Amino acid sequence: MNAENVKSQMRKGTLEYCILLLLEKEPAYTSDIIQKLQAAKLIVVEGTLYPLLTRLKNSGFLSYQWIESTQGPPRKYYQLTPTGEEFLKELETSWQELNNAINHIKNN
Repeated sequence: MNAENVKSQMRKGTLEYCILLLLEKEPAYTSDIIQKLQAAKLIVVEGTLYPLLTRLKNSGFLSYQWIESTQGPPRKYYQLTPTGEEFLKELETSWQELNNAINHIKNN
């Protein structure tokens, strides 16, 4: 078993949650989302993020609006929908349960 593969799978499993957490704070443009994820050491490229954003939008968790840019064409800014806010709450509960379970195993 390769540790890099396991680490990659762990990152993929938390990526949706992290994106929703970022968008809970404020609407964001795709490159802003990538920068914030990279700053958190979650290496993400556009080819990974775009399909994920589309899937979250198609599931009703995100919406977007076009905002004029002073540096070129209008930009698509993603934001949470009310359904996305509810989904995020469910993920937060699941994250806490998982985190508690892992800490229990580590400490016992």
